[in-house]
Amino acid sequence: MIRVLLADDEPLIRAGVRAILGSAPDIEVVAEAADGHEVVELARAHRPDVVLLDIRMPRLDGLGAAAELATAAPGTAVVMLTTFSEDDYLAGALASGAAGFLLKSGDPRELLAGVRAVADGGAALSPSVARRVITQLGQGQWGRAVAARTRVAELTGREREVLGLVGAGLSNAEIAERLFLVEGTVKAYVSAILARLGFKNRVQAAILAYEAGLVPSS
Repeated sequence: MIRVLLADDEPLIRAGVRAILGSAPDIEVVAEAADGHEVVELARAHRPDVVLLDIRMPRLDGLGAAAELATAAPGTAVVMLTTFSEDDYLAGALASGAAGFLLKSGDPRELLAGVRAVADGGAALSPSVARRVITQLGQGQWGRAVAARTRVAELTGREREVLGLVGAGLSNAEIAERLFLVEGTVKAYVSAILARLGFKNRVQAAILAYEAGLVPSS
């Protein structure tokens, strides 16, 4: 049996995906999670073969969870299951160590085939996603984004969140207000981020935040 951990913050989506997986005699959903932190905890407890991750989740998003799973559950294959196919999400997913990227709008048979493929050590990309990968790699446009995603993958989920707000030009006080933290805590986060990334100032960090797609849209 292929043991699967399913993560999505929408119960209806989880129910639908679980029904599809349940139709296969060789696949078993062993646990469900509604946010990224829960994913990491459940992966440690259940040691699934495959984790199906939504990208946009509360507390810790799918990209952050994928990066933490690389350490928390190194034998587990990660597949991003999402409605979003933008290049920055795709580059981020692959840079975070994901073995697959499947769209929720895809054929159910594609989902089952993808789970089986990554459980067997392979990779899984929806056909539309595969075409984008080939096109982008051919044009050489992914290098900086992938490199940036790889660098920020060593940060914690909260550190990536702070880095994104630094990239948006917010001061420590403004970041503290946005994240409901005290300003001294934000200052400590920023110092730790600069040290871990080997940067001397916030400008360098802000550039990396943009390249890694961490800057919020609003």
